[in-house]
Amino acid sequence: MTDRPAPERYLDGYDRILAEVSATGRRLTREELASRRALGEQAANAGHGLRALVSAHLTAARTAWPSGSGSADEALAAVQQVVDAFTEGFERAQVLAVRQEEAARREFIDDLLYGRSDLGRLAERAERFGLRLSHAHAVAVAEGAGAYGEGDAVPRQVERAVIGRFGDRSVLVTTKDGRLVCVAPGHQADVLAHFAKQAHAATEGGRVAIGRPQPGAGGVVQSYEEALNALELAARLGLDEPVLRAADLLVYPVLTRDRQAMADLVLDVLGPLTTARGGAVPLLDTLTAYFDCGCVATEAARRLSLSVRALTYRLDRIHQLTGADPADPAHRYALQTAVIGARLLDWPATAL
Repeated sequence: MTDRPAPERYLDGYDRILAEVSATGRRLTREELASRRALGEQAANAGHGLRALVSAHLTAARTAWPSGSGSADEALAAVQQVVDAFTEGFERAQVLAVRQEEAARREFIDDLLYGRSDLGRLAERAERFGLRLSHAHAVAVAEGAGAYGEGDAVPRQVERAVIGRFGDRSVLVTTKDGRLVCVAPGHQADVLAHFAKQAHAATEGGRVAIGRPQPGAGGVVQSYEEALNALELAARLGLDEPVLRAADLLVYPVLTRDRQAMADLVLDVLGPLTTARGGAVPLLDTLTAYFDCGCVATEAARRLSLSVRALTYRLDRIHQLTGADPADPAHRYALQTAVIGARLLDWPATAL
């Protein structure tokens, strides 16, 4: 640890100012106030505590207290001016340091989640923020009805809850593009589970997605993108689970890896539904509800607010138009895959 100047270093000229002001009754000049502010900034940058510095000023004032014709009231006014200017400079330096730290943190987070920096250099910078990128990490992303910034109440509430329970433990809680983000070691699934619980509550029912643990600095980017993709899939498919895990949704990226093949399947299997009265959407919604509830007609009818008879009529109509019977296991796989593809590709709202 390097030696720092003693607090007396920041009292330079203080006794002279006090003596002159008490003798003449004048107020401190602009230059004298500026010098006190500058000393306050220097003290803050050197890491001294404000309480000790104010105490040093008061002790020096007692030592240099005017006697004889000097006015105690004027001396006290001078002490007040000096301490006020000194603390103003001290606080200004602290605010600047906080802003610089916040800027460095934001730059690091952007580089970490986008992988734009040299990975070796990124790993070095990560240690400053408590992350060891040589280990595997997983990322959780939460979104709510609104967008959240770094200093907003919701991110601070979630961060306090996570850090309060687990300590720092190489955990980073932040925001990105209006969402809450948590980066944690890959083997500490309990951290991300707790983050998900807290974020869901703090965002008043927002959805959380958790990427898979991935090794290295590049793994953070990959896990983050998996979480974002899971949120996008949930929106497209209408999934209502509050917490989504990318590992449970791997089948969907596989289905859309060949987009043209999926589009061909949707058009070949479900295209005839567009000729129905009212278009394809009501019949497509019927298939979606039917498959989502395990092909139980009564439950599907309840979800669609239909009678079982009306639901059965729709299923028969689908069979007539497509040639595939939703109740027949031999036809069900192709139909259900096509329905999932339609939801992923936003058909029929989007032309294929």
